[in-house]
Amino acid sequence: MMNLRLLILNLSFVFLLISCSKKISDIDVNQSATIFKYGIASGDPTNTSIILWTGISENEKKLADEMKWEISRTADMNSIVQSGTATLTNQTASTFKAKATGLEPGTSYYYQFSTKKYKSKVGATSTMANNADQVRIAVVSCSNYEAGYFNAYESLADKSLDFVMHLGDYIYEYGPDTYGDKTLSRKHLPAKEILTLSDYRQRYAQYRMDPDLQLAHQKHPFIMIWDDHEISNDAYQTGAQNHQDDEGDYMTRAGIAKQVYHEWMPTDVTANDPLYRQFSIGKLVDVIMLDGRLEGRTQQLETAGPELANQSMLGAQQLDWFKNQLRSSTAKWKLIGNQVIFSPLNMARVRDQQFNMDAWDGYASERNDIISYIDENEISNVVIVTGDTHMSWAFEVPYKASAYKNNYRPVAIEIGTPSITSSNLNERSPSEEVIMGEKMLQVSNPHLKYVDGRNHGYTILTLKQETASVEWYYVSNLKTKTYVERLGKRLHFTLDGGNQLLK
Repeated sequence: MMNLRLLILNLSFVFLLISCSKKISDIDVNQSATIFKYGIASGDPTNTSIILWTGISENEKKLADEMKWEISRTADMNSIVQSGTATLTNQTASTFKAKATGLEPGTSYYYQFSTKKYKSKVGATSTMANNADQVRIAVVSCSNYEAGYFNAYESLADKSLDFVMHLGDYIYEYGPDTYGDKTLSRKHLPAKEILTLSDYRQRYAQYRMDPDLQLAHQKHPFIMIWDDHEISNDAYQTGAQNHQDDEGDYMTRAGIAKQVYHEWMPTDVTANDPLYRQFSIGKLVDVIMLDGRLEGRTQQLETAGPELANQSMLGAQQLDWFKNQLRSSTAKWKLIGNQVIFSPLNMARVRDQQFNMDAWDGYASERNDIISYIDENEISNVVIVTGDTHMSWAFEVPYKASAYKNNYRPVAIEIGTPSITSSNLNERSPSEEVIMGEKMLQVSNPHLKYVDGRNHGYTILTLKQETASVEWYYVSNLKTKTYVERLGKRLHFTLDGGNQLLK
């Protein structure tokens, strides 16, 4: 009898241990999610390296000295190939970066951050290939938190991609109910227009807690560039439309915006470095990322006129660098990451102002110089990808727009990606009116082959040795998490005498 009692007592103790163990395990899992509340990310891949990023709860600064990272060939993290200690980007930022080097080209990897007690989720990433048969790239821009749910980020997370190219407006600087959907509960933090170091950090923290944005970063490496709203609306080198005299010194604000951007993004540069940079995918693609905002842009003019000759989008140093990248590239495709529409776009039939002076039409002299440079140096297979407008576009970039209809001469292709959430024409006008406006834009611009101002989503480019394609994916709803994704349009590029034709 005593033996039976002892057996029961021992079994009870074992079950108690198992129960306690399960509770502790559950607490650790939940606590890990709380510790790594901003998710994980990777970016700026080369053929042998990748930047890893994470952010932790501000209350856990004590973990800063023990933040480790590992890279594995398998998702179970049992085939570790590299590991190290992550660097705190700023003593008050709670964000970490690490550069994993010594990796194999064109290889998929998995990565994870950990402290002595807690582990982050496992992320997927990859390096650039030396000899790729094709490259698939998702292109995104303009994700306004207050305009709706980031369903498009969730949608692209499950796509087979080499990387995501983000063309800016990752955050918006406005205060609550200034620019967005006032009927939604998604309100900006802090509850004001962001101006200070703590303001910008809090805004990025809010965006990075969004589960759909976290998922997109977890599943794919990103190559990123800023546009204006990471600083302030219609930003240029020395000012911005949305920066007023009573908001302090603009250069101080821009410096803060740069610093915080790099704290929260998986970039391989610092706030003191230019953001324009180049990535090579062997002989198939050279990726050239341009900074058309803070590096050298002069203030926008109100209307087109003789003063355009003095306008600069890139600045002299970046322009020279860009031309050198184009001239020296031996890759089949030259893919240009660019913020605002490069192609000429006559909008006189659909709006009061004929040209968008914040786009390259407001910097036409420099744009025409680049077009002439591409043409005179016989640089073929140039593809420009553009964000900013919240609309979908496909242009054959003309050597001269006024003569294009009678003297067909494209020098490049330009693809515009829609917004993740930021408002397009459909938020302001009925679909019938928007469709009519799209048709009038194409009549006025014969080099414009596709336009859609009604849908939100993203673009996927597939580049191969002889052909390429572009697909626009749209999500049906921003107001709730119930939505359907659809393929809205697919176009193919073919090579014809060195020029690209959209078919």
